[in-house]
Amino acid sequence: MSKSIPLNGTKNGVISVKKINEPYGSGSGTVASVGISLSGDAENPEWKVHIPLKNLDEVIKALSELK
Repeated sequence: MSKSIPLNGTKNGVISVKKINEPYGSGSGTVASVGISLSGDAENPEWKVHIPLKNLDEVIKALSELK
């Protein structure tokens, strides 16, 4: 699963969201990867964070509370 979202306030920027299995090698846990690319290159973001899937519900809740 992969999704690209236009980054508000930029001309070409995107937020990329994807699921990555074993990002750190065999046996490592699956993560949600959230990247920011100001140039619009979702495959090579300038910034990214990996959130373990086991933490995803809590992170979604915290982000929702920011609204």
